[in-house]
Amino acid sequence: MLALATTYGLDVDRIVQTVQHLGGQKAEVVEWQTMLSDARTRVDPMERLRLVNEYFNRRIIFSDDMTVWGQADYWATPAETMAMGRGDCEDFAIAKYFSLLNVDIPVEQLRLVYVKARIGGGRSSVLQAHMVLAFYPAPDAEPWVLDNLITEIRPASRRTDLVPVFSFNSQGIWAGANPGDQPAAGGVGRLSRWQDLLQRARREGFD
Repeated sequence: MLALATTYGLDVDRIVQTVQHLGGQKAEVVEWQTMLSDARTRVDPMERLRLVNEYFNRRIIFSDDMTVWGQADYWATPAETMAMGRGDCEDFAIAKYFSLLNVDIPVEQLRLVYVKARIGGGRSSVLQAHMVLAFYPAPDAEPWVLDNLITEIRPASRRTDLVPVFSFNSQGIWAGANPGDQPAAGGVGRLSRWQDLLQRARREGFD
């Protein structure tokens, strides 16, 4: 299993070391790898999305950054999230993003989306900062939303409770989350927290 994972851009030994250093168990990484191996066998990309989405929504307990990391806003790598077994909305979205890249979902089809969530439904006036992961089946297609709050993967048109602010992946940043838009000038360097996360993830084995 470990040799197979390396061919998909993962250094599993380094990931295990990170998880264990933070007090987690190697078994967490093994079970995650088992899920990824299963997802890679699925021809339908939506099935791969479903497996990854349900895996993290089921296994990770929602907790705020101050409780987990002692910081007001910390973006955890997938290894850190697996080690702690807890995380906030950013950590769920990030773990799903890296996992889907490693089950052959192209980076061009994935964006992390910073949104304002209407607490209490689509007509509510109470807004809260939130992050989800969006999957774009085609460059001009409506995205599907992977969320830690609602495990069912729904098209964006059925998530009227979410108001996109901006979106990004490891290739660029976009104003809003519309398909087909051109990324903003400056690239990921404009979002220092994301750039730092990508560098830490590479050091931990997510190449």
